[in-house]
Amino acid sequence: MKIGVISDTHRYIGDATSLVNSLGNVNLIIHLGDNIEDVEILSSVYKGKIINVRGNCDFSKQTPSELIENIGGKRFFITHGNRYDVKYDLAKLRYRALELEADIVLFGHTHISQIEYIDGIWFINPGSPTLPRNGVRSIAVIGIDGDKVVPVIKKI
Repeated sequence: MKIGVISDTHRYIGDATSLVNSLGNVNLIIHLGDNIEDVEILSSVYKGKIINVRGNCDFSKQTPSELIENIGGKRFFITHGNRYDVKYDLAKLRYRALELEADIVLFGHTHISQIEYIDGIWFINPGSPTLPRNGVRSIAVIGIDGDKVVPVIKKI
């Protein structure tokens, strides 16, 4: 199974076809918030399932701020990350992931891509494909094959 992960598009999604194509052949797309309106644009191009959460710049109460999803035999904790001070460190997010018994944590908010493996948990931030803080536009793709998890940051 392959999962595409996008965050922090902030209504600057531009060429959605190009963005979806940069993910490659994925079974699922997850958008981590800021802005959830961009999910509608993505869904006009990508006909598969899209899961999304709201970020700190999203105001729809109908969209959850966090989700727990079982995907490919792994327990995912999906959040924008702003409630866990991820711009400083992963400590609060790590504690929450341990409480939830997550295998994989997906978060955004920093606009900087990151992959960490801490306490047996993958922490994956795809960065931003439109407004990166470090000048590198990026997304993430996660491959899952049984127990094997292969997260990759793709510069676009």
